[in-house]
Amino acid sequence: MIEQCALKILRTVGAITCLALLAAPFVFAALSARAVEVEINRGNVRPLPIAIPVFQGGDGAPSQLGEQIADVVQADLERSGLFKPIDRGAFIERGATIDRPPRFNDWKVLNAESLILARVSQGSDGRIRAEFRLWDVIGGRQLAGEQFFTAGANWRRVGHIIADAIYKRLIGEQGYFDTRIVFVDESGPKSARVKNLAIMDQDGQNVRSLTKGTNLVLTPRFSPSTQEIAYMAYNSAGQPRVVLRDLETGQEQSVGTLSGMTFAPRFSPDGRSIIFSRQEEGNSNIFLMDLRSKQQMRLTNTPAIDTGPCFSPDGQRIVFESDRGGTQQLYVMNRDGSGAQRISFGDGSYSTPVWSPRGDLIAFTKQSRGRFLIGVIKPDGSGERILTEGYHNEGPTWAPNGRVLMFFRDLPGTNGGPRLFTIDLTGYNERMVPTPSFASDPAWSPSIN
Repeated sequence: MIEQCALKILRTVGAITCLALLAAPFVFAALSARAVEVEINRGNVRPLPIAIPVFQGGDGAPSQLGEQIADVVQADLERSGLFKPIDRGAFIERGATIDRPPRFNDWKVLNAESLILARVSQGSDGRIRAEFRLWDVIGGRQLAGEQFFTAGANWRRVGHIIADAIYKRLIGEQGYFDTRIVFVDESGPKSARVKNLAIMDQDGQNVRSLTKGTNLVLTPRFSPSTQEIAYMAYNSAGQPRVVLRDLETGQEQSVGTLSGMTFAPRFSPDGRSIIFSRQEEGNSNIFLMDLRSKQQMRLTNTPAIDTGPCFSPDGQRIVFESDRGGTQQLYVMNRDGSGAQRISFGDGSYSTPVWSPRGDLIAFTKQSRGRFLIGVIKPDGSGERILTEGYHNEGPTWAPNGRVLMFFRDLPGTNGGPRLFTIDLTGYNERMVPTPSFASDPAWSPSIN
């Protein structure tokens, strides 16, 4: 049996070739084999015990590169809150190899339910060859196996791709580890912060600047269909313009100076349009712009403040915030601006709505009684849940699988500033994302592959 593998890799990160592993003399389990279950009950998660030994080198012995990649895989899975890596110091079977089945009883004693074995080697040309196999310890069967070839500089991506494959096989959902975050990097004193556009891997590694700090930049947004971003940049005269940047080539183009813009644009699901709000004659309304023709279509026309629009994944509906009912609340309307319906009715004001990639939830920021909350609500207005609160939480963005949110929290004090955090839908796995300096306005990319 051959496991199917289809990875489409962008040129910016270097080509990674993925091959399926042929069935070895031992049994290669079909996808219908026993799946490990995640128990989620009222926000409590039982993490899956998983063993991840240091990956072997080409000579069959543990290698430094193999250890580095194994550490990336382990950190990704642990950070998700759904896996509990077993301490390597407790391992009984040493030198387990992908060339033969492991001694399952040695891993059962440690309560491991899954085991990852892998080999990593690097040729004289610097290219990496990595292959792994995932074992169901309790069932005594192999669940997955893949092989990768890539340039040496992409070694961290190999770890993320392996973690995604493990996550998908055991959890039954797409992983989100081989993704990137674009954000606003903030440096300098609190009274004179320099704001640059930056990008990094989802775990906070491989940070690089995209702008030089000469102009104020705000609210970057990823296209759902490409590795392209849109962001707002202010010139020396304080005029905002929307800039599109291709992350593959680094090329930028200006959509134009949009006077009166009150909220940064978001892409339509097909990446061909952007939606934003503009202030005209004292009112803020929502507009849709075709990126090819630059033609604009006005979607709302009320005496209220309508802003913060975001498309549903199917492109048929738009969520936005409006004070047309007297307080700042969430509304959903059709793509053409018709049929607006209020969906939030809780205490406080709602803002920055973002539709989940799954289409089942809308994330929001809520301010109530001096608290800043990040929550989710169903598109019909039911099932509102608060996931986290803090001194100043804002700007949720979804992982591409719709299970995890990232946001920024402005920490108080003279030396305080914004930091990035993640929280999953249980509300019990909040993590700070490491960044070189203060960071705000995160936007999560679609999967790179």
